[in-house]
Amino acid sequence: MQSSKINLSILTRSLGSGGAERQLIELVKRIDPEKFAISIFFFYSEGELLAELADIQNIDIIYLSKKSRWDFLGFIHKLNKQIRNKRSDILYGYLDVPNIFALLAGKMTRVKIAFGLRSSHVDFSLYDWTASIVYRLEALLSHYSDLVIINSKTGFDYHRNNGFAHEKIRVIPNGIDTKRFRPDLQLREKTRLEWGIYEKHFLVGIVGRLDPIKGHATFLQMAAILVREYSQVRFVCVGDGTKTNKAEIRTAANGLGLGSDLVWAGNRTDMPAVYSALDVLVSASYGEGFSNVICEAMSCEVPSVVTDVGDSAIIVGKTGKVVAPKDPQRMAGAVLELLMMSNDERANLGCQARKRIKSNYSLEKMVSSTENLFTELVGPSK
Repeated sequence: MQSSKINLSILTRSLGSGGAERQLIELVKRIDPEKFAISIFFFYSEGELLAELADIQNIDIIYLSKKSRWDFLGFIHKLNKQIRNKRSDILYGYLDVPNIFALLAGKMTRVKIAFGLRSSHVDFSLYDWTASIVYRLEALLSHYSDLVIINSKTGFDYHRNNGFAHEKIRVIPNGIDTKRFRPDLQLREKTRLEWGIYEKHFLVGIVGRLDPIKGHATFLQMAAILVREYSQVRFVCVGDGTKTNKAEIRTAANGLGLGSDLVWAGNRTDMPAVYSALDVLVSASYGEGFSNVICEAMSCEVPSVVTDVGDSAIIVGKTGKVVAPKDPQRMAGAVLELLMMSNDERANLGCQARKRIKSNYSLEKMVSSTENLFTELVGPSK
């Protein structure tokens, strides 16, 4: 029997609108407050999801105000001070650079160190030159951590093959709030009306930040193919990105002649409404770990066409279609197969998708698995 709570401190950059950040919020919302005292150390006081933490009881939020990429010694000093103040038992790094700082600070303060990984493949040519250096350093330092948590089976293989301490890796798939993500006919009609999508139209959507790795280029090429063959289909891009990425993607869309066939929805907070509005979701990613978007759409009874990256094919199973990355022709064919189903056939496929999420990827399973790992890591002394 534990004599006191485990002091769990989480180190992360910020709380943007990404899937990894959403999973962090879902975890700290539901982790047992009788067993864990949680502190979250942020590099920066920014991010669209920060406001959601205000509604969560018994969580300490500390902003470390990292000054720049090269703010190293001063940042470590502030981090070490907070670890001691909170009497941390575990320091849980959440993604790349936070993992590195967690290892260094954790060794100085003699606390248990957990790494959090969320990817299964990264094309470093798409990013800043520091990304590959950070990854190699993260792999090296993982051997000195106490635990590495990854959210996908494919990610386990990828990181093991790239030098991570595979014997310390444990796989905990993401969890989906199926009470929140459920089909809603009224939201479907309202959102489609907002976007100018009529009852006769089929709506195919992609959801995610406008980032090269998310495969918007392939999605747009697929859309251009389908528009020529099927006049009743419309498309929507939900998500935002840097000015450069947005400009490149919009230029590509214009070059393909998509025009009014494509809706640019930007960032949305009403995601159940977004998914309910769709007839088919497309995940066109070139690299993925565990896709929240696919699961959320499935939970809203939307069938998906996904690229065979990360655990996407495992998640979808027989409830959708799987194609190779960067193949717009095959993607178009797969989408068309779903659209050509009868309404009843497509609805039945959506029901199967929701059942699959409820059975395999519940929030309760994700939270309990994480609690068990952290309890084992601290051991019976607590």
